[in-house]
Amino acid sequence: MVSEKMYELGTKKSTIRTIFEFGRKRAAEVGEENIFDFSLGNPNVPTPEFVKNAAIEILQTFEPSAVHGYTVAPGNPKVRETLAESVNNRFGTNFTGKNFFITAGAAAAITISFKALAENGDEFITFAPYFPEYKCFVESVGAELKVVPAQPKDWQINFEEFEKIISPKTKAVIINSPNNPSGAVYSEETIKKLADILTDKSKKFGHEIFIISDEPYREIAYNIEVPYVPKFYKNTLVCYSYSKSFSLPGERIGYIIVPNEICDFEKIFGAVAGAARVLTHVNAPSLWQLVIAKCAGKSSDISIYEQNAKLLYNGLIDAGFECVKPQGAFYLFPKALEEDDYAFCERAKKFDLLLVPGADFGAPGYFRAAYCIKTETIEKSLPLFKKLAEEYQK
Repeated sequence: MVSEKMYELGTKKSTIRTIFEFGRKRAAEVGEENIFDFSLGNPNVPTPEFVKNAAIEILQTFEPSAVHGYTVAPGNPKVRETLAESVNNRFGTNFTGKNFFITAGAAAAITISFKALAENGDEFITFAPYFPEYKCFVESVGAELKVVPAQPKDWQINFEEFEKIISPKTKAVIINSPNNPSGAVYSEETIKKLADILTDKSKKFGHEIFIISDEPYREIAYNIEVPYVPKFYKNTLVCYSYSKSFSLPGERIGYIIVPNEICDFEKIFGAVAGAARVLTHVNAPSLWQLVIAKCAGKSSDISIYEQNAKLLYNGLIDAGFECVKPQGAFYLFPKALEEDDYAFCERAKKFDLLLVPGADFGAPGYFRAAYCIKTETIEKSLPLFKKLAEEYQK
């Protein structure tokens, strides 16, 4: 009667959402101030004033048809040119508007990219820990997701395991840096090594292998440079979102960059447009296209995230947890205090600490804590983390 696969996806909530909903119910019982919800990566830094001012100016001064009407499917041409100029100024690239396809956020950008590249029997590879939605996105286009086991010492790519998994069926690899959930930034050395392997394997297998670079956290990095992947590997699709950088997750605005240097640019860009079409993309929200153009090149204040990262990291280390210091994004990914990370997260609920098991991200034995929450909430949580740790020492 219906697709069982779609029914399963629609009725089985993600662990993150389940924990978040538990937190809402628990808050009603004991008070919001007594719940320490580290489950959801919802930016708590206010949307910058310049974004609000841009939206108001556009609504008050632009013709309504320009604000609310259709644009061409890849996006408003002037907006695309403005974004290209901004990216070029930052990274020394040579993009024009024709390299940009504006999307309704990063999820749309990633799924469109998968759909554009996927053929029957293809495999996509990602590296644990990874954003769990990659799996259903890849499977939705008829391909298979292969996961390279994690390298917990630094959360860089486990190249030894990668070499075992890459095969003639590999169409693309998906990278996410700064990373959700580990907070790691892939180093230039890591990106160069990945590019060298993919160049070698592309020649060996007789077909190009692509990188899909998922970059919603690019601007949230702490005193470290995030390598710009197309400068190291020509067959890269960049998937970007303003959800995190401008605190706009509900507005759904982002883009795909298809570099000129990519193999057969016209065909790849055409496939992106075709994939967007069958995925019912007409155009990204017209108002928000205009807003991001007005705000191109501006940056948010990420000091709150950096402050929260230091506070939570130092507090957990002091309590006896093992954790790699985050370099970006707004997540910590410590080692759980028992092998079963689900059991650990259930035990944490005793102290109203809401944490996400690492197994959901392909890294069992760890847990994710999203610190995009009030600083005072983190401060109040630290004695509870210490009490939780003490229970394991008895």
